[in-house]
Order: sequence, then C-alpha cells, then structure tokens
Amino acid sequence: MSAADDDTTASIDAVPEPRIVLFDFDGVLIRGDSFAAFMRARYRQAPWRLCLAMPLALLASPLALSRRGRWRIVRLLVRVNLLGLDEARYRSLAAAFAREHAERPRIFLRDGITALRRHLTNGDRVIVVTGCEQHVARGLFEAIGLDGFELVASRVEPGWFGLRTAVHCFGPRKPRELAAYGIASPWAVAYTDSPADAPMLREAQDAVLVNATPKACRALERALGRSVRRVEWR
Repeated sequence: MSAADDDTTASIDAVPEPRIVLFDFDGVLIRGDSFAAFMRARYRQAPWRLCLAMPLALLASPLALSRRGRWRIVRLLVRVNLLGLDEARYRSLAAAFAREHAERPRIFLRDGITALRRHLTNGDRVIVVTGCEQHVARGLFEAIGLDGFELVASRVEPGWFGLRTAVHCFGPRKPRELAAYGIASPWAVAYTDSPADAPMLREAQDAVLVNATPKACRALERALGRSVRRVEWR
C-alpha cells in the first residue's frame, strides 16, 4: 500500500460519528398531548366506548392515589378505546386522525420544527423520543412532509379483544428504549418540556428545557444536579 493510500485510509477513519440529538415530541414540536387528542377523538366518534369506560374507571378510581395507579387507569381507558381494532384498522385510523389534527392552526411549534430541521442540515443524527404512540406521531410528521429523522415511541400490540399498550415510552423508560434501539449515551443535545424526562437529559451534554415554568426548571435542575439551557419556542 502506498503512502497516498495510507493517507486516504486515515482520512476515512478520522470522519467523526454524527452527533446524537434527541427531541421530545409533545410540548416541544407540537402543542398538547397528541395521543390523548387521538383518544378523545375516538371517544367522541363512538360514545358507547365512553359509556363502557367510565364505570370501569370509576371502579378503579382508588388507584388514582398513586402515580402507578393513575397510569393503570389510563391503560384501561386506552384498552377500551381500542377494543375490537386490529393493527391494520388502527393504522388507518391513526393516519386519518393525524392528517386532520395537523391541519389545526398553529398546532406545530414552528421554532421546534426549525431547530429539528437545522440539526438535520448540520448532519446530526436526530431521534424523536416520545410517549406518543408511534403511528400517530409518524402520521403527524408525514402530514407536514417532515422526515430524515428516527423515531422511538410508545407502541401498541394485539390483545385478546383488540389492541393494548405494549410500551409507554415515558420518563425513565426513554433511555431504556433508546438503548434497545441501539443508541448509547451520552448524547450531544436533548430537548424536552418536562422534568419527567430527567433520565434522558441526565445523559445529554446539552440539556434544553422548552417553554418551561421557573418551577419546572428548578425541579429539573435539582434532579440533574446542574443547570439547563432554557428556550422559548412558538
């Protein structure tokens, strides 16, 4: 091998890995809770499901005293809402909802979408990590023609009587889902609007809190043991 070949090989080996940049979704790129909006739309379209869900939720109301109990109630409401659906029908409904929801005025945070596009342009490896279900989240991005990033999200799976929650990609579950996806910490930047994402931001070199109250910022800084960068996005 010639000296020129050695120089070419060295230059290829020296190409740095792209930076890992993480974005939360709800409250960072889009306003509100997208999957909750999908669930509400489903209940409005089929009120009989709500009639079935409310007595069950009432019976389970003592569970609301704990965070884990509240999550079980949410899972119950989701399970009733998805009763009788198979995966193909669910994907169709999620896509239809996403197209309609994306047409709402100012539903996306323009500054957040601009930041995501800028990271992509800069060659960063961008991953949206969200508690929103994957087909709903992906459909919302497709509705505005945004791609080029990766998605790690909550998932549903077939159950006995329809679909049910398989993975809720929230809080401490996010780093675990990233690891399962093959993304090792630390990462360069992580954007969120919630102190619940402290486990994800803890591994970020640049932790960014979006549109947060001073109270939320103090809570996150206490959890991380360091300061965070704050941004206001519209």
